[in-house]
Parts: sequence; structure tokens; C-alpha cells
Amino acid sequence: MGLSGVFFNNPLIFILLLPLLLYSVVMHEVAHGWVAFIFGDNTAKYYSRLSLNPLKHIDIVGLLMLFLFGFGWAKPVPINYLNLKNQRLAIFCVAIAGCLINFIIAAFSVFFLHFTFVQSNFLLATIFLILARINITLAAFNLIPIPPLDGSKVFFSFLPEKFQHIFAKFEIFGFFILIALLWTKALEPIIDALNDLLIRLINFSKM
Repeated sequence: MGLSGVFFNNPLIFILLLPLLLYSVVMHEVAHGWVAFIFGDNTAKYYSRLSLNPLKHIDIVGLLMLFLFGFGWAKPVPINYLNLKNQRLAIFCVAIAGCLINFIIAAFSVFFLHFTFVQSNFLLATIFLILARINITLAAFNLIPIPPLDGSKVFFSFLPEKFQHIFAKFEIFGFFILIALLWTKALEPIIDALNDLLIRLINFSKM
């Protein structure tokens, strides 16, 4: 679910949503950088990528994907994994941090949808619903274990060392596999299932 339909149907909602969704992808990347910093790597800090200034993070293609398809990305935060202490745990925590931020944003959005003044206001209800839906999609999409997505690093952190080297050799093919999955719309059932789960969660929490 992209934002192009929202843009044409309700420009005001689009204008209000755009900064919220932009910060959803920015905070995703900043979270990676901060957790890497906690584990001993200051690369992101050195390049001023721990800032919440969106101009330091915007990726034009990723922003366009967010507009067209409902999921996108910011410029990846630079991380030197050799600097990380307790590498296996660090790789897992750094990888999962961005997705966790998106789940938290989605959770807060669902929380606000419980308030009567939000439910009775079409503008607010639509904004929080789309914000929750896209952040869940962002988190789940990034957890797919295909490079360069975060899920590949999560998967990598659990592999025995001898298999890590084998998996690393296939990383160069990950982007092409991902493009093929997007082009063939093979990921749509997953996205639809997540949207259905979100609606069920909202309805369940109202009981």
C-alpha cells in the first residue's frame, strides 16, 4: 500500500503523513547506529549519522519506494562490524534495532486509535491507521532474511562461524533476489497477512 493513492484522494492526509513516515525510516537507521555505538563502533557518530536531521539520511529511491509501494528506506547507517564487542550478540541487536523502532511506532499508533476523539476524527484515524500499517510492513519486510535486509543479519548472527562465511558469499545476489520478489509481487501475500493481523489486533484491543 503506497502513498500515491492517498496523495490523489486526500492531499491533506498525505502532507501530514509524509514527515511521520519519513521519520519512521530515519529512526530505523538511527537506531542501528546508536546500538552499534553502544557495542563499541563509532562509525555512524563519526559521519554524523546519529542525527535525526532527515537530510542526512534521505535516499531518493527509498523515498520513492515508500511513496509508491508503502515500504522504503533511508541511506544505510555506516557500521564497521569489526569494531563491535561481543560480535554475535552485537550483530543481532544492531540488526533488530531498526525493526523494533518500527514496531514501537506501530504500537503507539494503534494505542492512539483507541481514543474516542481519534476514532471520531476521520483525519486522525486515517493517519494513525496508515502509520501503523506501513511501520508494521517496514518492520516485517526488513526481517526477511535476504541481504541487504536486516533479517539477513539476524539470520547471520545465529549461524555457526563456518556457515557465516558461506552465507556472506551469497550476499551479492540478495539484492537481485529481492528485486525479483518485488517485481513478481511474491511478497504481497505476506504484506496482506500483516495488514489483516493489524486489523485483528485493533479490533481485539477494543474488546
